Amino acid sequence: MKIAVTVQGPGGLEAPVDLRFARAAGFVIVDTETGQSEYLDNWPAASAPQGAGRQAVKQIAERGIRVLITGRCGPSASRALQAAGIRVCTVSTGSAKDVVTRFLDGGGGVKKPAA
Repeated sequence: MKIAVTVQGPGGLEAPVDLRFARAAGFVIVDTETGQSEYLDNWPAASAPQGAGRQAVKQIAERGIRVLITGRCGPSASRALQAAGIRVCTVSTGSAKDVVTRFLDGGGGVKKPAA
């Protein structure tokens, strides 16, 4: 499974979570099967005057993301994420590594949507 975490900038798994989705600096993408991670710059969406949410959703959906961990999403982005089949979990703090570990361990401050 691939998980995307909104982060405040490059820094790999140690990067702090960005509480914004569409205007986040980037995403750390973690493949839970291989343990590999990569940074995806969100500059195209974050700098867009409008439609940032749709652009950010497109970027992560194209990479096969199944779960997004972020602070919050606007209504338009939430609808686009749902349409793309991407589950959204919210957090309030932590590094990318910390929140992915908490998610995989069953919660621990990572709020999952109702099934």
